[in-house]
Amino acid sequence: MRPYVFVNLAMSADGKISTRERRQVKISGTADFQRVDRIKAGADGIMVGIGTVLADNPSLTVKSADLKAARRRGGRDEHPVRVVVDSAARTPPDADILVKGEGRRIVAVSASAPAARVSTLRERAEVIVAGEEEVDLGRLMDELGTRGLRRVMVEGGGTLIWGLFRDGLVDELITYVGAVVIGGRDAPTPADGDGFVAENEFPHLDLAGVERIDDGVLLRWTVRKKE
Repeated sequence: MRPYVFVNLAMSADGKISTRERRQVKISGTADFQRVDRIKAGADGIMVGIGTVLADNPSLTVKSADLKAARRRGGRDEHPVRVVVDSAARTPPDADILVKGEGRRIVAVSASAPAARVSTLRERAEVIVAGEEEVDLGRLMDELGTRGLRRVMVEGGGTLIWGLFRDGLVDELITYVGAVVIGGRDAPTPADGDGFVAENEFPHLDLAGVERIDDGVLLRWTVRKKE
């Protein structure tokens, strides 16, 4: 069974997730950071693409001591399984996602990834080979399901998020819209990639919740499944 996949992201009022230089910026505030930590602690896995790893070097760890303790009491590791989608095995072996905090790590690569880099990654993570030239996201989700992951949180970036929407793998989209304008035609958006062309390809959403947090607004949508 494939996991329930929810995308969580923060974007500016004009729909950007970082600057045109792909520099990480603060969009939300303390209350939203705490919300993200809570839903992270409730997930079985947290997924990002290789672009996010190279640009931001995230650890994807749970920050709250109380939330980590609660996970331990439930018989789980302090942190969810960290998952990197990395077709060419470019994840640095000293990346924070591989070395910070206890718990399992999974790196998904394609069959065309250089063998030497794959071998290095196997020293720090479980490597899943899915797809020939790029990671087959559907196959990856099947593999995660067989490993007991039932809820997977996706934190970015835009290329991975678009690929998940393209393949019909997203169940829920949670977006914090911050009170800031970033601008720039080349600044990344929540769903980059190739984009959809025909309207009948567009994923459609149902608004499930609206909440004011800090100086912005949190929007939650569920994704309508195509017939």
